[in-house]
Amino acid sequence: MKPITLANLIDGELRAPVGAAYLDVYEPATGKVYARCPHSNARDVEAAMQAAQRAAPAWAALPNAERARHLHRLADAIDARLDELAGEESRDNGKPVKLARSVDIPRAVANLRFFAEAITQWSSEAHIDARAINVTLRQPIGVIGCISPWNLPLYLFTWKIAPALAAGNTVVAKPSEITPFTAFRLAELAVECGFPRGVLNIVHGTGPGAGQAIVEHPHIKAVSFTGSTRTGAMIAAEAAKSFKKVSLEMGGKNPAIVFADADLADANLDTIVRSGFSNQGEICLCGSRLLVERSIYAEFKRRYISRVQALRVGDPNDDASDLGALVSQPHFEKVMACIQRAREEGGTLACGGAAVAVAGRCADGWFIAPTVIEGLPQDCASNREEIFGPVVTLIPFESEAEAITIANGTDYGLAASLWTRDLARAERVAARIDFGIVWINCWMLRDLRTPFGGMKHSGVGREGGTDALRFFTEPKNICINRS
Repeated sequence: MKPITLANLIDGELRAPVGAAYLDVYEPATGKVYARCPHSNARDVEAAMQAAQRAAPAWAALPNAERARHLHRLADAIDARLDELAGEESRDNGKPVKLARSVDIPRAVANLRFFAEAITQWSSEAHIDARAINVTLRQPIGVIGCISPWNLPLYLFTWKIAPALAAGNTVVAKPSEITPFTAFRLAELAVECGFPRGVLNIVHGTGPGAGQAIVEHPHIKAVSFTGSTRTGAMIAAEAAKSFKKVSLEMGGKNPAIVFADADLADANLDTIVRSGFSNQGEICLCGSRLLVERSIYAEFKRRYISRVQALRVGDPNDDASDLGALVSQPHFEKVMACIQRAREEGGTLACGGAAVAVAGRCADGWFIAPTVIEGLPQDCASNREEIFGPVVTLIPFESEAEAITIANGTDYGLAASLWTRDLARAERVAARIDFGIVWINCWMLRDLRTPFGGMKHSGVGREGGTDALRFFTEPKNICINRS
């Protein structure tokens, strides 16, 4: 079958890249090329920026409620094609269709609707005393660059563009070239539902190509990025040259801490398993380090491993599959190398550790068994560096203090989960661990009003709720003399 040719969205039109160059897009489950993605360059970004700049004054001048209506119409268009988009997201990324259907596409809809509503309720601040009235306005910045990753393609793409657009900015956005398909479909839907020309521009391409051009462009005033810590550091360094605002959501090496008094009913244990292996472990929030109090370690391990071994790796189109394929061959090879490194560091495989052969159409796909490793030193590379695959390390601890030390023993600080019946201890530990998000007796329970982001090498700034709207606006204080 001939590969599908994707296009950029620039000034309300679907356009081929100016250099007529394309990148192959692979279906992870089959290992075969199924689409061609524009290999855009600085000229494409320039055209998108000019379109965004032309559209910016009129878009910013619209009443908040009118911008909200445009976002709702786009959300309606996605919602009406939920099953179709779920299949496309799975094909592009390798995740099970049932996961895309229940999480990724509904969350993309929720992102657009949430910020459409949030902007209509957002008010200016006023401070009054005997001398003056001070009013603080939040005004749009102008043209925003949004760069999103491959693991949750439409979910995280909309998480960035929705607040930027709601706040009155225009956008030049770059999805991952590894998983570009649903961003292309979003472009088609934006045209179909009459989104104003130039307000949303989508430029496909690589990080060093289109991504770098977005970051370097002098008229793109802020950049919101989700991806690797290494790339985030490069963006921060480049943006600093022109004092460009940046929001960076980067990697994680997240602990799940299980105390001896935890309620380990089947539902909670299933959540702990899911926290390590959802989306093949390709979520920055996954609990890839599982810390277990030593007094329950043996029994916990027995029950946990039994559940992990029951997870089914298979064709993403099969609703019986719990895990699908890893996103690309290079990433598959990286994760396999990380498993081998863990062995060399002294780790023992409790389960998994090998590629999985899936029969039929997926015979050439990139599948790895869910893998649990124990016996590793807490300061080894496998316990400090992000693997971003279906790999969890088991680590026993003796005391609350030791659990805190182990949890904090990494350069990352994105998310953690604590499992205990002792609420006082949960609050105490949550305050002492260096993570931007701490779940207590749950995981991935998200309220879009709350700040999202990490500490240390996991990021700079926060997304979500008013934190996102504050990032995408500039405060202007107006002081009126009352005398």
